[in-house]
Amino acid sequence: MARMKVYAHRGLSGVYPENTMVAFAHAAEAKFDAIEMDVQLTRDGQVVIIHDETIDRTTDGTGLVMSYSLADLQRFNATRVRPNVVDSAKIPSFEEYCEWASSNPTVRTNIEVKSSLIYYPGLEEKTFALIQKYHLEDRVFFSSFNHLSLVMLQQIAPGIPLGLLVEKQGLVHAGSLCSRFGFDYFHPALSSVTAESVAECHSHGVGVQVWTVDALADWDRMAQAKVDAVFSNFPRPQEHS
Repeated sequence: MARMKVYAHRGLSGVYPENTMVAFAHAAEAKFDAIEMDVQLTRDGQVVIIHDETIDRTTDGTGLVMSYSLADLQRFNATRVRPNVVDSAKIPSFEEYCEWASSNPTVRTNIEVKSSLIYYPGLEEKTFALIQKYHLEDRVFFSSFNHLSLVMLQQIAPGIPLGLLVEKQGLVHAGSLCSRFGFDYFHPALSSVTAESVAECHSHGVGVQVWTVDALADWDRMAQAKVDAVFSNFPRPQEHS
């Protein structure tokens, strides 16, 4: 049986401030199979890495990501969720990440396009343009809860793998749907995964990559269900999530 891969959820976010360059660098050092991140657009149309549509939870600022320019966003300290690990960290631009990844040839990246609550016109094109600029096409794959963004990426970035993200309630016959629309992976929440749902995806040639798996018991259950990969905040399973 193939080894279950482990992807660094927002970088090594169980230890370092999520979606920051320090979290990504430590994820690379920990030899995760890939790094997962989230992209949105700033007021001045720059691709930026942050999970929430607002900066309130992760920084010392407040307000919508889309309300700030990149320069303004990077004045905030993005260590609020891990304040005692490093003194400061900024919200990184996607270009900064791509430049770093281009000099680290073992790094693979799952880019989650955050376009389901706020649709950012041009986000897909601008993200892929940076991937092309830094020649990362063979080391990235996309995912999104906005499935129309994935359809658009099929046209913009043919050949780059795509993952269908769904909410916690899951999706029946996900493998059939992904196969029909040309999506390579199904990305369900941990709580919705069963061995039967994984088998259904595999029967259609669709990989299953599960978010977010930290506890040892959950890692074991996912391995027994034969999922292809898990997204985790840690490089190894934890006794308690």
